[in-house]
Amino acid sequence: MALKKNPLNLNALQLKTLTLFQALSGLDGYALPGEEPGHTLIQRLPHAHGDHFHLGPWVISASDATGLGNDAAWKALERKGLIRSMYPMACILTPAGHAYDTGLRQAILHEAHHH
Repeated sequence: MALKKNPLNLNALQLKTLTLFQALSGLDGYALPGEEPGHTLIQRLPHAHGDHFHLGPWVISASDATGLGNDAAWKALERKGLIRSMYPMACILTPAGHAYDTGLRQAILHEAHHH
C-alpha cells in the first residue's frame, strides 16, 4: 500500500508554512543546528516587500508566505510535532518537520534567475 500523502492532514496554509520552514532550515543567516540532534533553530524570518521576496536561490510569492505571520498555523504545526514555536520570532524545526513531504517545494520555491 502506498504511503498516504499529507498523513497529518495539514491544511494549505500549514503546508506552505512548513515548506518555507524547511527551506529556511538550510540557509545560512536564517538557521543554526538545534541543541538536539536533527533539530534546526530557525532564528530569523524573511519579510515580504511588495508581492514577493528573495530567499537564498528562490523567489517566493508573498501570498505563499502568509503563514510566517500566522500564530494559528504555527500552533497547528507545533501540535503535530513538526516545529517548536517561539512565535513570532523563531521556531525549531524537528526531525519530523524536516522529513515531512509537503509536496509544495516546486510550487512555491521559484528559482531566481538574476544575471
